[in-house]
Amino acid sequence: MKARYKTIVDSYAQAIHRGQLAAGTRLPTHRTLAAAERISLATATRVYRELEAMGLVSGETGRGTFVRDITLPPGHGVDQQALAGDVVDLNFNYPSLPAQGDALREALRRLAMAGDIDAHLRYQPHAGRLSEREIIARYLTGNRFAPDAENVLIVNGAQHGLAVTVMGLLRPGDVVAVDALTYSGFKALAALYHLELAAIPCRADGPDLQALHVLCQQRRVRAVYTMPTLHNPLGWVLSARQRQALADLARQHDLLIIEDAAYASLIRHPPPPVASYAPESTVYITGFSKNVATGLRVGTVVCPSRYQPEIERAIRATTWNTPSLVSSLICAWIEDGTVARFEAQKRQDARRRQGVARE
Repeated sequence: MKARYKTIVDSYAQAIHRGQLAAGTRLPTHRTLAAAERISLATATRVYRELEAMGLVSGETGRGTFVRDITLPPGHGVDQQALAGDVVDLNFNYPSLPAQGDALREALRRLAMAGDIDAHLRYQPHAGRLSEREIIARYLTGNRFAPDAENVLIVNGAQHGLAVTVMGLLRPGDVVAVDALTYSGFKALAALYHLELAAIPCRADGPDLQALHVLCQQRRVRAVYTMPTLHNPLGWVLSARQRQALADLARQHDLLIIEDAAYASLIRHPPPPVASYAPESTVYITGFSKNVATGLRVGTVVCPSRYQPEIERAIRATTWNTPSLVSSLICAWIEDGTVARFEAQKRQDARRRQGVARE
């Protein structure tokens, strides 16, 4: 016979999985549950402890017990307290560097003392302030890539850049070609916006572009999502020849290319971005999480002028603008060489980690 507490646990679990108890719902207090179910207070505590262990609820001291959002598996959100002490969470890639906190304190002090501090309290242009877009455009320039500041949009991190690109340029039911093994964050976006993902078979050195060509002949593929420089999770770096071939396919089949360059800064001299081969059809997305710090949510979307109005509307609909305090900080670090220094240190850190992994 099933224990009484287990029956109650199963009942709650079923209600949560079916959506009858929505994320954020506050559950009865331990005493209320004990009285309603005619169980002891200790048993009620055991019920909630079991549900918490299953990843279905979370208890907050002084507030109560709440239903968790289970659309993502437990652990796919950073609990800062869980990371305290000597715990190392390998779910996420967020290596920090020595003295970053000191650099942040100094940067904030300088921002507080410079110019019109009140400007940071006001709304900003959806695409970001032009002066900062110019700084980021210069930062991105090189390796056959020279974006115009007018085509640079500042967003709240690369993930937000992906989201506003999907919102602005794609529609539910659109077919998007992706590598058979690809970034989970894009898959989550595709599910949320009801896109159909079509898998491109993977080879040792990158996607099978001939298979992509065949796919485009058989299906009405609207876009291709690619991570040509340090693919997540496979780690490949596409050659210049492969990038040119992908650009040629995009022209042949009228494809939108969504180029995710989140990890590109970890390669000292990568091949030119796909956007340099097909600037008319590529949306290039990167950010400052991997090369600077994950908590500073600043990213960049570089897009052709014809796509800009739709993406700006998506920015307006989601966040209105990126907080100028953070974008100003990043731009100050670009100009004084801090970003370049952090990138060099992170490349060195990545080499050390690779060495450990090979041992």
